[in-house]
Parts: sequence; C-alpha cells; structure tokens
Amino acid sequence: MFSSANAQMQTSFTMATLNVDGLPGQVLFFNVNQDGPKSGGSELISEYLASKGCDIFCLQENFNYHQEILSRLFADYEHDEWSGGIILEDEEIDYDHLQDIKFECDGLNMVWKKGIQTTNYERKAWNKSFGKFSHEFDEMITKGFRRHELTLGDGSEIVVYNMHMDASSQRDEAEMNDGEDREARLSQWIQLREDILGHLDCRPVIIAGDMNSLYHRDDVKTAFIDAIAATGKATVGDAWVEKCNGGTYPLFSGEALEGELLDKILYINPTGGNSVVPTSVSVDKEGYTVDGTPLGDHYPLFATFEFKGRKSSGMNRQNIDGKPSEIYDLRGIRQDSENLQKGIYIINGNIQFVK
Repeated sequence: MFSSANAQMQTSFTMATLNVDGLPGQVLFFNVNQDGPKSGGSELISEYLASKGCDIFCLQENFNYHQEILSRLFADYEHDEWSGGIILEDEEIDYDHLQDIKFECDGLNMVWKKGIQTTNYERKAWNKSFGKFSHEFDEMITKGFRRHELTLGDGSEIVVYNMHMDASSQRDEAEMNDGEDREARLSQWIQLREDILGHLDCRPVIIAGDMNSLYHRDDVKTAFIDAIAATGKATVGDAWVEKCNGGTYPLFSGEALEGELLDKILYINPTGGNSVVPTSVSVDKEGYTVDGTPLGDHYPLFATFEFKGRKSSGMNRQNIDGKPSEIYDLRGIRQDSENLQKGIYIINGNIQFVK
C-alpha cells in the first residue's frame, strides 16, 4: 500500500544521558554528597553539555543546582518542568515523624534543541522503591520516569523515556545486602515495560537514564528486553551493548561486563512501524573532567541514531476538523474525522500520523 510517493526517509539525531550529581551535600543530618559538584561544578557541567550540542539531553539528579545546570543551555534549548530541589528548613522538620519525609522532586529533566516539538508529556513515580534512611535514601525522593512524545525538526516522530531507578551502595553489594534494592529495580523495569507496551504505536521508543542496573546483577534481559520481544509487538536493543560490545549481553548472575555503565540508552522498534538504529555510541571519560577530576560521579553516555520511516506532515485533529478531507485507514475503509483515533491514516492520498 505504500507507494514510491511515500518512500521511506531517514535522518539522524544525537542524544546523551547524564546523572549530573545534583544532590546537596547534606540532607537533615545525613552527609549524602559532600564531594558533589555543587554550584560551581554544575556550571562547568552546563558548559560541557552546551559544547556537545546534542539534540536531546536526558538528565538525572538535577535537584538543587537546576539553574546552574541549564545556565549555558537556555539560549538554544527547551526543557520540561523542574520538580524542585531537596530543601528542608529546620522549622519544617517534624522530628517525631521523620519516617514520613518524602520530597516530591524526581531530579529528572529532559532538554531538547529549539525546533523540536513536544506533543505529549507524562511524569510517573515508581510503584515500588526501597530505602529511607539507608540503601541510598531512594524513598526520600519521588523517583520515576518521564515520557515525552517528540517531533524532530524534519518531522521524524519518536518517544523518549527519561528515568532514574533505585540505587545500591557498593557496601551493600559487597555484603550481599542489596536484595531488596534489586527487587525494587526489577519491579521498576516491569512497570516501565508495561507502560511502554500500553502506549506502543508506530513510533520508535528510546529509553535513557540512570538505571543503576548491570546485566549480570539485574535480570534486565529476561524481564524487559526478551519479554517485550516475546509479545511480537516490538524489538529492543541496548545501544552500548550493540556498538561497543559486539551485541553480546552478559549472563545474569555471571561475570560483569567490562566498561558497562549503570546508565543506559535502549531503543524499541515497533513491529511494522518506524525504527531507529544506533550508528555510534561513546562514553566520554576524558572530556568530562576538570584538572583531571571528573565533573560528577557519572560519565555521560552519547548515542547517534538514524531514523528510518515516514515523517509526520504535522497533521493533527485541529487541522483535520472543519476541513473537507478524505480519510481512510490502512485497510482502505473511510473514516469519520470527528471520531478519529490516534494512528496512521491515508488523508487526501498521503500517509499521515494523527495525534
């Protein structure tokens, strides 16, 4: 049904994921990030990001130094909401109910170049988390994920998830005391999987963030990658594994994969829909330093993707309604514009995606 007039098009875009290490030095009476970049270091991180010029940045732990992190990006980029910092005044502390303290912030921000359009946005918290005053304090903040539907400047449509999963401390891992941390992350991978499958359409999906997951420690391959593939609705790939490790995933409970990060960029291509393919992936351990010292406790992960498929014409319900149009679904059945659902249609002879 797709004629040469609607031939496949392809384009490329760049993105990066980075935990910007934006925790304050102290929360209540706990020292949590004394060696973090703080205000001055966060401005250096912003300079670094601006110098890279990626189309999309997925940031995590953007808590108390939000203005500094975005200071060099405001001119050329848009961003989603900042959910706040980890700030608690002495007079606000209820010492009799410290167990109830929970900050509403998630530390997530996505930043995209001006000219890219965001058509839909959702923020969700994880259903399960673990650790209030131990195990990396995960339950003190509202960790979760953000979902963006984006239209790139050339009309390519993608969906991007930015997230931060539960952490484990090296001490808990060494003492084999991280079982509940791993259970929380597994629950989060499953929640993420079900959200993606629930929204899946013809657009490719990219998942980026600080997953705090290593393949030999968390069974991501079975619970997420293989489980999605088993539905027949899509395929999943890890950009770093494919481009930097020959496509080989480590075995769960096996040996660690040298060079693997806790941060990941995965991609999902829906069956019969548009697709993205990673063409280059890199981790910048040399450039992300000042005087030989890393700017934060994570290194940025970069990926370039090639988009393959049909680009949007910008058609939406607003410019369908009220205009005489011949609209057919892909079976050739004529549709009523007033009751049109989201999907792919042939409108006045052109294949278009209706939002």
